[in-house]
Amino acid sequence: MLRRSLFRLSTRSIPLYRTTPLLARMSTEAHPVSSTSKPAPPAEGINPVTKNASAEAKAAKKEAKKNKGGSSSGPLVLSPEPAFFDERLKIYDEYKAKYEKFVAEQPREPITITFPDGKTAEATSWETTPLQLAKNISSSLAERVIIAKVNNQQLWDLTRPLEASCSLALLDFDSPDNNYEARQVFWHSSAHVLGEACERRYDGCCLGYGPPIEEGGFFYDMSLAEGRTISQEDYKPIEDVCKMAVKEKQPFERLELPKEVLLKMFAYNKYKQHYIQDKVPDGTSSTVYRCGPLIDLCLGPHVPHTGRIKSLAVTKNSSSYFLGDAKNDTFQRVYGMSFPDNAQMKEYKKYLEEAAKRDHRKIGKEQELFFFNDLSPGSAFFLPMGMRIYNTLMDFIKAEYFKRGFTEVGTPNMFNSKLWETSGHWQNYAEDMFQLKVDEDTFALKPMNCPGHSVMFGSRERSYKELPLRFAEFGVLHRNEASGALSGLTRVRRFVQDDAHIFCTPEQVESELYAAFDFLDAVYKPFGFTYKVGLSTRNPKKWMGDLGIWDNAEKTLREVLEQRVPGNWHVNEEDAAFYGPKLDFQLTDALKRNWQCGTIQLDFNLPERFDLKYHSATQSSEGAQFARPVMIHRAILGSLERFIAIITESTGGKWPLWLSPRQIVVIPVAKPYVEYAQKVAKTFGDAGLFAEVDMTDNTLNKKIRNGQTAQWNFIIVVGEEELKANAVNIRNRDDEVQGREETVDLGVAVQKILKLKESRAAVSKLD
Repeated sequence: MLRRSLFRLSTRSIPLYRTTPLLARMSTEAHPVSSTSKPAPPAEGINPVTKNASAEAKAAKKEAKKNKGGSSSGPLVLSPEPAFFDERLKIYDEYKAKYEKFVAEQPREPITITFPDGKTAEATSWETTPLQLAKNISSSLAERVIIAKVNNQQLWDLTRPLEASCSLALLDFDSPDNNYEARQVFWHSSAHVLGEACERRYDGCCLGYGPPIEEGGFFYDMSLAEGRTISQEDYKPIEDVCKMAVKEKQPFERLELPKEVLLKMFAYNKYKQHYIQDKVPDGTSSTVYRCGPLIDLCLGPHVPHTGRIKSLAVTKNSSSYFLGDAKNDTFQRVYGMSFPDNAQMKEYKKYLEEAAKRDHRKIGKEQELFFFNDLSPGSAFFLPMGMRIYNTLMDFIKAEYFKRGFTEVGTPNMFNSKLWETSGHWQNYAEDMFQLKVDEDTFALKPMNCPGHSVMFGSRERSYKELPLRFAEFGVLHRNEASGALSGLTRVRRFVQDDAHIFCTPEQVESELYAAFDFLDAVYKPFGFTYKVGLSTRNPKKWMGDLGIWDNAEKTLREVLEQRVPGNWHVNEEDAAFYGPKLDFQLTDALKRNWQCGTIQLDFNLPERFDLKYHSATQSSEGAQFARPVMIHRAILGSLERFIAIITESTGGKWPLWLSPRQIVVIPVAKPYVEYAQKVAKTFGDAGLFAEVDMTDNTLNKKIRNGQTAQWNFIIVVGEEELKANAVNIRNRDDEVQGREETVDLGVAVQKILKLKESRAAVSKLD
């Protein structure tokens, strides 16, 4: 008989699909329920999959007669199927039979299941599944539920029997509190359907990595025979094969296998071989999931069957590198989006149309804000109008720094590698740093400011009377991002952060956290951003420092969250870095998209590594006592470049007055009034507003129209009447009805517009 551990997810197992810390965490937690289950009988309406997938083959052949095409002529799917299909399936069936025997031998005992509302249900260990419990509640719930959550920690396949008494939540795609987790599972399952379609359609298809995407959707990386590439002509054929899989309602089946068996099963795929060798320690096991003919290396979990994925679309494609390294094989990356109903897909496509109009790269070009050049990939060239936005944002934060007791500092852009060795970044981050040789020593451009600020704190003796000490720096940072990962301003190699590091006593942590929330609210409010917060807690296997300090820090963070954002935060269990717990702030923009920007990170590591200390208030007979400070990393905008991309798309390029690079354009009705127009523009400019005169030869109507399309906040028209009265006629971009306004005294107009600018209002409405 096989060892029991073969069928139990080892706590030593290593995630093979680490798409996000959240998913990785969910996949590896230990828990009181079985890690592998007997596949339940096919749910109602699900077609069982035979060993040779004969039903699928017949359906594929039938469908192929109706569907020809793609980028090349021929059947929709390969015929015959790739040889590794059968080899893979033989191994799967052999171990599935052994597993079923193992499950049959397990004792059936009464267990109690507790639901979030406090109600309970009686069940049987190794027999009752979450899907059966959902059916007992209501058939509609059973049809829409995506995944189960056990003991508020572990996501669990719906068709996988429970082993012990536990709490159980049933999550669907639109669950108000947990739809992020359910959607990530849904899109992960959709990635498997995409992988199946590509294996069935393309000769020599070798699957690599296929995760859900945190922002929504999924992709799959793959290599194809003879350097074949994917193009838009391939989208529909791929979608058609995906529809075949969805129509067949293929069950997702989970099976745990020893490392040596996994290597044999995926002998045909060098990429899966690498993942197994690199991520699964010798003597341990990991899992595979099957849907139809696809058997994939994966920790799951997944939806019950492919039929849940009612609508799936291929959205784009690109190239990438295996493991993100340009020295490795080139992959074809196919992206997709899916939903449990067609209505949501229609809504999503409308959203895509609107998002395309708001693309910051498009607006940046149209409004002459910034551009990129291959001479410096991943580094933005900010044009004069773009620098107006950049500097206004920076000045906004600097003004808040002054109010809140932060001290601006400056540290070098380049450091000797010894600094990074001390901080620990060299051991873990060297490949992502730009390095250069100087006088036989290795230096690197800094990718973050914290080590430099640690050196600054330790440059002289410190007293508790100086704390909290708040260093802030708009330092230029460089990170060696893979070329394939670069994307406009959202993923760059050269950027600036609104970075700050607070050195304080443990007793001061709570007050600094409340102050950080005040700072965040003051910055996000003018943009109309709401946010949710994720708390990353200690991983019991990967942490350093004092356990009491860790526990107290997490307790303090929870209390602050309950006070400041009750019900609007969640815990990312065991997801903290080894050096301290963290808060991540996800902003929601005008298109309801989430962006991770702000961060508050407690750090017990760098003060230890740099031997930072201060004279404490405690005295002894031997003199002053020393203590370690707590270091708090804090960013609000994050990267200025990325934040500019976010607000560009959120506003659609219709900048609020205070941030706008084009605030006032003055239009003379004819040449005799150019001199007065220049006087008006200078008056506004002297008051601190961006004002220009339209000196083109266009007609008056054309000038006004150009001012509107260029998103000038105010269009000021001057002629004989205005000249005589030393006044202006103001047209407001944000007025629903555009037309000639009343004449306003020039001095009054300046004061009104200045007042609006100082208010940082989102809409340009004058009192």
